[in-house]
Amino acid sequence: MKSRTSLIIATRGTIFIAAALLAACTVGPDYQRPQAPDTRAYTNETLAGLQDGSGQHLAPGQDPDAQWWTGFHSAELDATMRQAVAGNHGLAAAQATLAQARETVNAAAGALYPQVGLDAGAGRQKYGAQFSGPETFPIFNYYSVGPSVSYLVDYTGGQRRAVEQQRAQADYQAFQLQAAYLSLTGNVAQQALAIASARAQIAAAEQLLEEDRKNLSLVQSAFAAGSVTRVDVLSAQSQLANDQTLLPPLRQQLSVARHALSILAGKAPADWAPPDFELDQLQLPQALPLSLPSELAHRRPDILAAEAQLHAATAAVGVATSNLYPQINLTASVGQQSTTLSHLFDASSTAWGVAAGLTAPLFDGGTLRAQRRGAQDAAKAALDTYEQTVLQSFGQVADVLTALDHDAEQLDAQKNALDSAEASLGLTRQSYAVGNVGVLQVLDAERQYQQARLGYVRAQAQRYQDTAQLFLALGGNAEWQPAQVVEQTPPAAQP
Repeated sequence: MKSRTSLIIATRGTIFIAAALLAACTVGPDYQRPQAPDTRAYTNETLAGLQDGSGQHLAPGQDPDAQWWTGFHSAELDATMRQAVAGNHGLAAAQATLAQARETVNAAAGALYPQVGLDAGAGRQKYGAQFSGPETFPIFNYYSVGPSVSYLVDYTGGQRRAVEQQRAQADYQAFQLQAAYLSLTGNVAQQALAIASARAQIAAAEQLLEEDRKNLSLVQSAFAAGSVTRVDVLSAQSQLANDQTLLPPLRQQLSVARHALSILAGKAPADWAPPDFELDQLQLPQALPLSLPSELAHRRPDILAAEAQLHAATAAVGVATSNLYPQINLTASVGQQSTTLSHLFDASSTAWGVAAGLTAPLFDGGTLRAQRRGAQDAAKAALDTYEQTVLQSFGQVADVLTALDHDAEQLDAQKNALDSAEASLGLTRQSYAVGNVGVLQVLDAERQYQQARLGYVRAQAQRYQDTAQLFLALGGNAEWQPAQVVEQTPPAAQP
């Protein structure tokens, strides 16, 4: 029993001493995080409408809040967001995928440790005459039981690079989850604003139709009195018929937005109805956060996901490089062997063995070196993809900023057009009442007023939607930050 204990201690000591001596280098390039872009602005255009401070204005250097949609001050929108986050199946799938990726890291990390198993067997054996020689061995039974241990010496760091690669892939899935969360909240906000916009336009169109009916009644009364011709009556009827075509597409837009919001909330359209959002019940955020470009590269989910892919591709170069070196495997076993079950655990039945094996590539037709060159090319492609993702994100922010600047101009122009059309309509109706103008002038003034009103509603809704787009382009501030995978491996030694 004493010799067995000494063997176990010696075996363990040999394995860990060998590992400490040999695992002194990690081949392949060490990952270096790309430097943040040195640009200081998203666009070289002057954003006069966002810089005067009188209306919506930028707050440079500030990041969006975690629940950025609360800036619209809508209890209905807040409740819908909670419903969507809790019930969206796409978000749940992204969470499960992240959990799977983290378990894959844990599985890969397990290969860095000695693998211990228990072997047991029983059999009946007879040796042939050519094997036993002149001696004849009778048929016998045998029994064996005992642990065995194997250890792949990671002296090149290939296994560590493989774990690093899997950990980077897990980070990628974490950022994908963050992107899914951001996309979900953004889509919910956009569909809620689409509902509010459609309802406002429907209300304006219905008021337009009500005015058309009043005009038609007015013209019919004048026709009965003989002051207008039948052409005037037909013109009023035609205007009413044309304006009636505005409602069906607006109602379809409302239905599509309501159905889309139900799906985002994880409900069938027949089982759940979203709130009736109203534009006049939403508040337009006045202070717009504007992250610095250097900060955007470190917080926007798609950029961080591309960076994680770059990290994984860099680690893959190390794995491919490690495959060029010999592989060293240490094994040891100790156990009990006996031809009779009753003596299996006697001290005299103890057996043990220690072995070391080396496998080195000699000729493979250039496969391993081609794989290494391919891994290097993949890392370069990942770097280019990362840099392109950064540029595209800056372009999206620039587009939204200029859109918001133009939205302010457009809204002012539409407000002026609405005020002018309203004043013109009032004067035209007064002139018509005293007989100074005809019914066609009234109809034309009415049409201009209603078109101006619809244009104002659309401009107002577009400004809300572009505001939401800015929060999304800046990466939001997702609640699910990428958690670090539990560290199960010792730190890799530097070459």
